[in-house]
Amino acid sequence: MIRTVSTNPYGDQKPGTSGLRKKVPVFQQKNYAENFIQSIFDSLEGFEGQTLVIGGDGRYYNREVIQKAVKMAAANGFGRVLVGRGGILSTPAASNVIRKYKAFGGIVLSASHNPGGPTEDFGIKYNVGNGGPAPEKVTDAIYSRSKAIDSYKIADAPDVNLDVEGSQQVEDMTVTVIDPVADYAELMESLFDFDAIRKLIAGGFRVVFDAMSAVTGPYAKEIIEKRLGAPKGSVMNFIPLPDFGGHHPDPNLVHARALYETMMAPDAPDFGAASDGDGDRNLIIGKGIFVTPSDSLAMLAANAHLAPGYAKGLAGIARSMPTSGAADRVAEKLGIGIYETPTGWKFFGNLLDEGLATICGEESAGTGSNHVREKDGLWAVLLWLNILAARKESALEIARKHWATYGRNYYSRHDYEEVDTDAANGLIAALRDKLAALPGKSFGALPGKSFGALTVETADDFSYHDPVDKSVSKNQGVRILFKGGSRVVFRLSGTGTSGATLRVYIERYEPDPARHDLDTQEALADLIAVADEIAEIKARTGRDEPSVIT
Repeated sequence: MIRTVSTNPYGDQKPGTSGLRKKVPVFQQKNYAENFIQSIFDSLEGFEGQTLVIGGDGRYYNREVIQKAVKMAAANGFGRVLVGRGGILSTPAASNVIRKYKAFGGIVLSASHNPGGPTEDFGIKYNVGNGGPAPEKVTDAIYSRSKAIDSYKIADAPDVNLDVEGSQQVEDMTVTVIDPVADYAELMESLFDFDAIRKLIAGGFRVVFDAMSAVTGPYAKEIIEKRLGAPKGSVMNFIPLPDFGGHHPDPNLVHARALYETMMAPDAPDFGAASDGDGDRNLIIGKGIFVTPSDSLAMLAANAHLAPGYAKGLAGIARSMPTSGAADRVAEKLGIGIYETPTGWKFFGNLLDEGLATICGEESAGTGSNHVREKDGLWAVLLWLNILAARKESALEIARKHWATYGRNYYSRHDYEEVDTDAANGLIAALRDKLAALPGKSFGALPGKSFGALTVETADDFSYHDPVDKSVSKNQGVRILFKGGSRVVFRLSGTGTSGATLRVYIERYEPDPARHDLDTQEALADLIAVADEIAEIKARTGRDEPSVIT
């Protein structure tokens, strides 16, 4: 039986950078998840009898919301649901399943790199038929509907058995539980030279991968250990846990500190990597070197032709605006397009679909290509392994040669988390008011530093004009660009669930190879001081230092 349930709207269901993210107790409110799921369905057309993919990263409340989504999909007229066994599908794997089986779209349950647990974070996002996150026109429609919704439809049926592969019926809809790993592993084998990587590992090359008790554990275990032959134990923390083992599943130098220390030790493995809660981000650490996400994007693009899936070269490179300009120099040398978009993987979809870009990346540790329409953490790790196998050089050697060829972009991101929302908004508003007066203004270097004075060349609030659909996205981040290629960028993140997160991106371009071995924070010290001076960060937020530096 299909029931129509009366409900009242919530006013806070506006999707952020990648879906709706709130604390678990918020989603546990009466009809909260149901309202948002029905708002998704009410904003779509033409899905009668079509296939919907549903899966998540295994965090707390994942299974409960999957059951709701399955029953609501049946009540709303979908013909088939594909769901990962155990409710598990990494975000890139979900994108692949949508594309491979030509599904109408998918519901991905995740809060990405945010913590999980009974009082931590949960999220729901909708992916469209190309496998990518819904564009702004769709998320705007979902939000608009959520503010007026007065009922939802749900099948009054028993829960689906998520732990046994095979098909079940919910009303007239077929629910098929699939192996969450098989299709993804097959796709990776089609892109990379697994024989070369196997030979590298068999020759004694040591790999360590930290799955952070999150969703990539089963994927990495199958691919890195079983298919590529890495010794058992090479993949750590491979069992997805609802609370990620009490840890923060963000692959950065703070939350993956143990991996970093392992890779900096004299007896370090040759290559270390990690991924996040839902599998779409990556951390790359070679023996003795942390490769920043911005540098990783540039180095992967420069060497992608060494992997079979990219042997014909790249159509173009796309990066989010806050990501460093390192990839721009690679694109220039290759003679291909470079595209600068707002933060959010959804902005890459049109470029990938139109064949304008092949590889995309964000400074927030997301890298991917046209193989799916999401960033893909394990894909980046495998491409690195393919490059290491082909070049027969260490990650440190590859990085140094890259900088010698292209110059080095010293780069860091300072996050101020859970800042008072009014204070954060006031800071950005004050910055916008200053923009017209900043160009031509000089700021002195710090005492004792060898860097010259910084002079503002341009300053703006970034707007993106999509070259494919001609849409315009305004107010995407305040940029202050200095003569010589340095810059600072300020934006408020759309991925947090408490207060506001102020992100400050600091970048200096250094062409001189003799200055490529400086400590990053030292190289950026005067820019960090200028960022605080211009934005009045300490005065407005009350913070003496960032919560996280990456």
